[in-house]
Amino acid sequence: MDSLSVSKFKATCLAVLEEVAKTKGRVIITKRGKPIAELIPYEAETEPVPLKDTVAFMDDIISPVAAEDWEALQ
Repeated sequence: MDSLSVSKFKATCLAVLEEVAKTKGRVIITKRGKPIAELIPYEAETEPVPLKDTVAFMDDIISPVAAEDWEALQ
């Protein structure tokens, strides 16, 4: 993992961004020798998992809940 001072990063920002995208590496940005940021390559989001047919309904889900004495209402 490479590291760059913030002033060097400012001077070579576009080149550093292209290098990170090409190599999929990471770069630590430092200020006075202390890390302040990490530049990481973008990873596209994975496709959503379809939830169809993953839930089993056991009872009626449309009718109101039975009129029970809830502890919160006492």
